[in-house]
Amino acid sequence: METQKSQKSESLLEFPCAFPIKIMGRTQDGFAQTILGIVLRHVPDYDSGTMEMRASREGNYLSLTCVVNASSKNQLDDLYRELSGHPQVVMVL
Repeated sequence: METQKSQKSESLLEFPCAFPIKIMGRTQDGFAQTILGIVLRHVPDYDSGTMEMRASREGNYLSLTCVVNASSKNQLDDLYRELSGHPQVVMVL
């Protein structure tokens, strides 16, 4: 009981919830598909048709926004960790 209470107080989110994740990387072939693969590995029910893509003004960077249905803090942490560690990713918000 105490563990559940402390885990709940660690997170300000209530799960499940819709959670937006923004991933930025250099514009390169396959970047969006690579990121989509990572997202689907952690959130299998993610609707890939909802991914938003925006190029930077100069076209050097691509920003992807995925609103995932997160089921736990651990799921989000694992997703952030894998995205942040990928060599094509510059930043994850």
